[in-house]
Amino acid sequence: MMKSQVALLYVLIIMSKGSAQSMKPRRSVFFSDVNLKLFKEPDFDGLSSVLVREDIGQLFIGARGKIITLSLDDITKKTKEINWIVTSKEKALCQMKGKSIEVCDNYITLMHTLNDGRILVCGTKAFDPTCTHLMFEEGNVTMEDSFENGRGKVPFDPNENFASLVNGNTLYTAGTINFLGTVKSFQRHGRNSLMTEQIWSWLKGPNMISMKFAEISKHSYNNEDDSVFLFLTEIGIENQRNHLRLSRVARVCKSDMGGLRTLQRKWTSFLKAYLDCPFGDEGSTSLVQDVFFLQDEKNVSDSIFYATFTLSPKPSSTCSQSAVCAYKLSDIQQVFRGNFMTETDSGPWVRFTGSYTSPYPRTCINDEMRAKGVRTSRDVLDSDLMFVKNHPLMEQVVTPITGKPLLVGSAAQFSRIVVDKVTSLDGQQHNVMFISNNSGWVQKAVWSGDDGGRIIEELQLSQDPQPIHFLQLSSRSGQLYSTTRTAVVQLSVRDCSRYRSCADCLIARDPYCGWDRLTGLCAAAAGASNLSMIQNLIDGDVGTCPSSHSFPTVSKQITDIQLTLDVAQFLPCTPDTNLPISWSFSGSILKPSPRHTLLSQGLVLTPSLTDQGLYTCETVEVVKGRKHRKAVIQYHVKISKEEIVGGVNWFQAIVIYILASVCVLCVMLIIYMYWKQKPQNHVGSTSVSYAGTEQPAQKTVLCNCFSGPDTKKTTPTRVEEKAKSTI
Repeated sequence: MMKSQVALLYVLIIMSKGSAQSMKPRRSVFFSDVNLKLFKEPDFDGLSSVLVREDIGQLFIGARGKIITLSLDDITKKTKEINWIVTSKEKALCQMKGKSIEVCDNYITLMHTLNDGRILVCGTKAFDPTCTHLMFEEGNVTMEDSFENGRGKVPFDPNENFASLVNGNTLYTAGTINFLGTVKSFQRHGRNSLMTEQIWSWLKGPNMISMKFAEISKHSYNNEDDSVFLFLTEIGIENQRNHLRLSRVARVCKSDMGGLRTLQRKWTSFLKAYLDCPFGDEGSTSLVQDVFFLQDEKNVSDSIFYATFTLSPKPSSTCSQSAVCAYKLSDIQQVFRGNFMTETDSGPWVRFTGSYTSPYPRTCINDEMRAKGVRTSRDVLDSDLMFVKNHPLMEQVVTPITGKPLLVGSAAQFSRIVVDKVTSLDGQQHNVMFISNNSGWVQKAVWSGDDGGRIIEELQLSQDPQPIHFLQLSSRSGQLYSTTRTAVVQLSVRDCSRYRSCADCLIARDPYCGWDRLTGLCAAAAGASNLSMIQNLIDGDVGTCPSSHSFPTVSKQITDIQLTLDVAQFLPCTPDTNLPISWSFSGSILKPSPRHTLLSQGLVLTPSLTDQGLYTCETVEVVKGRKHRKAVIQYHVKISKEEIVGGVNWFQAIVIYILASVCVLCVMLIIYMYWKQKPQNHVGSTSVSYAGTEQPAQKTVLCNCFSGPDTKKTTPTRVEEKAKSTI
């Protein structure tokens, strides 16, 4: 009996932990079970930049004091190592300036491919940023002997965030431009260099996140100039008394040449707007962490920015929440064509109600402006440029295409995101998101307007909990590259081997996978035809599966078990997915009762003589209203009646039972008090709630401040009404 009570105590502890989790990804795959390739060396650390070169099949890794190239097909094959270290004199000088020995090294923080195939490379070089070029000739990578000043291109401090991109041979950067790290700027380098005005209304304590280029002229009816978008967070200028940090998207025009007299060598097209991702409790704001631009080849205005966000909670909050929001380029353009904000004498910014007839800079220069003689920014009137200088902020808010996040998660925070456009066998396109978190996991997710977001699976790519700093995707080869500070991981996004039956393959609705009729395996659907492969991403209908390849039976997994009358026993059920389970007894669905306690990981059975028979544990998955069941394990239970002689044994049994029950209650109370004081943070499985579907009520939530994606929250005081976006 004592053994049974110990087993029951263990179950209750599991139950107390499991009940705190919200909805999970369909499947969690731990590091040992992920089919991946790993590159790691003893002296390899400080990884600070990554570049994928599909044209030459190389992955460039910038780290501390070196640049390493790996084969894109197999990163375990190192093809080149170039050392770029600082001298002892340079390191000593850096330390004399008050910097630690660790940061007084050369961290390769920038790598971009130029039009001529060379790679622009910049390093921090012991707080003296320096740039050079890499060349790839006849299969060999070499570094040029000439070097140039890199100040303003990369920060002095390797730990500072910055953003950059190259368009053609033109470099754009946003970050710190001085040694002390007190001045930050958004710049274009080269012959016609420009930068932001050093006034707080343009940038106030910015943290640069990501930079993207949109080739708007390609599909514009009036040949409007291309745009560069900068995503950042900064202290809001809307209310000077409230030092609230907000997310922003800023925009400049590619052909901006600065002003002729006003705003000389400064952006004349710089505008910014509040970027909203509504989730969390009242008083919290969402801060953008990373952005991926999925460009639409047919119409650039339909392109989508996918962004990860974390909460900036109130000081008293212990919540850790994240979300993914998506924004249509045309919606962002519309915001920048709207009304300006203006600063009042008392401080707060309000809507500008005066007259402003010039279309610049609300739209970049187009054919209509050119017809009126405004061919470059230097043709814009000084009065208009002075207005631009004093009114960088737009009134309208950039809202997500769904009006809310695609998905919201708690526990480990989302960090990086990449998105792949996948064509299914029926010719439809599906955008698959890969989202990393700060505990070394990556989630594969799909969002559709029909059934909202769903997490297909999550993969542990780092054996130890640590942040993933970079995610890079090679759509051509279907490979995902993930990096921490000390290691590089490669895995195929088209790996379908974890779906071991036709039913499991179809119900998962993984756009990469389908059931191969010939081999009888779940395999990559890329390049296959409907004749040889089965795929159903709409509702996962398994009716087309061959009968011999449906869910496998569990006849070989029937476990005979002998139980004692009226003694509690735990029957475990551990499926290979995160789906809810259901129990049946002799063919009938088992419901909770005083003798049957149903838990997320098993069944506690306190049997009577009528409880002998076959118990079956099944996973239950509902797709488009259709319920799918898969047997996990079966128990054939037999009951034995324990003979007890004399009243003393009965008395002892009752005393033991009472004492054990008291112990269980005490332990549960301790667990509850501990949980109340210290919220859980599961690194093995990031809990996620789907923003597009209705969720069942949860008795216990992981984070008490969580109120879901539809919850109203405080927005900056300048916003009188949020703009409604069109799905």
